[in-house]
Amino acid sequence: MSHQVLARKWRPSSFADMVGQEHVLKALVNALDRDRLHHAYLFTGTRGVGKTTIARIFAKCLNCEQGVGSQPCGECSSCLEIVEGRFLDLIEVDAASRTKVEDTRELLENVQYAPTRGRYKVYLIDEVHMLSGHSFNALLKTLEEPPPHVKFLLATTDPQKLPATILSRCLQFNLKNMSADRIVAHLQHVLDEEDVRSEEAALWLLAEAARGSMRDALSLADQAIGYGAGTVLQQDVATMLGTIDRQALSRVLEAVIQGDGPGLFAEIEQLAGLGTDFQSLLDELLSFLHAIAVAQAVPEAVSEDPADNRRIGEFAASLAGEDVQIFYQMALNARRDFPYVPEPRRGFEMLALRLLTFRPVTRGEINAIAAADSADGPPPAVGVEGGGNDAKKSDVADAGLEDAGAPVTQEPQESQQDTVSREPPPVPDGGFALAELTPEHWLALFPALNISGVTRSVVSNTVLRKVDDGHLSFQLDAEQAGLYSDVYRERLQQALSEYFTRPVTVGIEQGKLEGESPALHRLRLKKERRQAAVEELQQDPNVKLLLEEFEGRLDTDSVCPLD
Repeated sequence: MSHQVLARKWRPSSFADMVGQEHVLKALVNALDRDRLHHAYLFTGTRGVGKTTIARIFAKCLNCEQGVGSQPCGECSSCLEIVEGRFLDLIEVDAASRTKVEDTRELLENVQYAPTRGRYKVYLIDEVHMLSGHSFNALLKTLEEPPPHVKFLLATTDPQKLPATILSRCLQFNLKNMSADRIVAHLQHVLDEEDVRSEEAALWLLAEAARGSMRDALSLADQAIGYGAGTVLQQDVATMLGTIDRQALSRVLEAVIQGDGPGLFAEIEQLAGLGTDFQSLLDELLSFLHAIAVAQAVPEAVSEDPADNRRIGEFAASLAGEDVQIFYQMALNARRDFPYVPEPRRGFEMLALRLLTFRPVTRGEINAIAAADSADGPPPAVGVEGGGNDAKKSDVADAGLEDAGAPVTQEPQESQQDTVSREPPPVPDGGFALAELTPEHWLALFPALNISGVTRSVVSNTVLRKVDDGHLSFQLDAEQAGLYSDVYRERLQQALSEYFTRPVTVGIEQGKLEGESPALHRLRLKKERRQAAVEELQQDPNVKLLLEEFEGRLDTDSVCPLD
């Protein structure tokens, strides 16, 4: 027996088998069951959403030997002949190949004659918008007042090209594109029935590539089965479709957020080596930013691949809403200018440079500047020979990694006490040994760990409390509870195991910090550098001369150390 493609094998044979289009099916079912039939129906919509299928099922409902109704028997000779395409009273016409007025006149010559076998003579005209103006004129009179035994079923993907005189003589039904989750569910059902092993992530790739067309999704599934030698797996489907790896897209966005220019361009170089279409990459970036914005504003509206939901949720939690909007607008402007760039890769690289150049200041940076400006008393003295620095906790409040973009901790004013902050011990040759690790080593150990993105931001707000025979106990700033999930503990545990080349376990408790976290340490150093830069400018003789000559003042808010 010859192979039958999935799109034909699984074409619905009744309204009950249809997936989606409930708004159309309800109207047709009620009309058939209540005997309120019109003489002309127009079905519109993009390719592969069910226009011709609905028309054929409707023809079966009209001519089933069991009587007119919304549930044809599917077993009588009329139903079987319609399914097999040999029913004499169902005249299917492809308007794209019969555009001349002579073709239309020839078609209508037999309208007056009664059906050969069926109850109704049904004219199914596909892509009706392709008819010429004279053909439409020839069709008008018959379409408005056909004989009682004739029904017209018209289908088109471009209803705007139809004359208003044709539209006014038909009942019009607009078929919608299929949602991705509905396509995935149907593909899963079909592949299970076909006994084909599949991965859900692969089905999401097929559904997105189909762009709302169930027929296209089934055709792509056929192609994927052939490519995967009888299986539909994510890696095979991604390679077949040339789909952009969402993990790579996440790394691109993380590099932008962290201000990591070399890392960003290294990722672009790797994507170029894989033959990536950079215009498609830009489109994927826009879609990804859109999903992040939706997740921030209306989390329950996110309906995407579950594998993407975790990444989208991480970025939605770590990025401010206004930052996402700025990124999206810059990417959208780049998409508009893309046709004018000499090479797609260069166009994407220019977008990357814009994103890095105009990367919004993080909340931690803004709050750090505000804390520095409002601090009382003389600036802290910078220690020498590894000595400590005197600083108030208010000076290191509201701290966060500059490039992480996550909300950060702020110490209550009433709990501020003078403390002595010490620099972390130097990293020994070969790194720290687990047996010698102490809580004081955490500030020096943290930069060496292989973690990034949101994970690095969250972990930067922890303090190492205890090391007990391969188990490290951490304290997380309580104000970070909104971002924390167990996945960050697992990533920290994996990074520490890689660093010490042996399995370690990690425990994280939330509470008020009793010590200086890497985020607070970094902010303290940055504030000290900034204060030192301000003092250097204030003592500079050239600056003093300019201020005196032009009666100017030094804008300390704009001072930022170069390192």
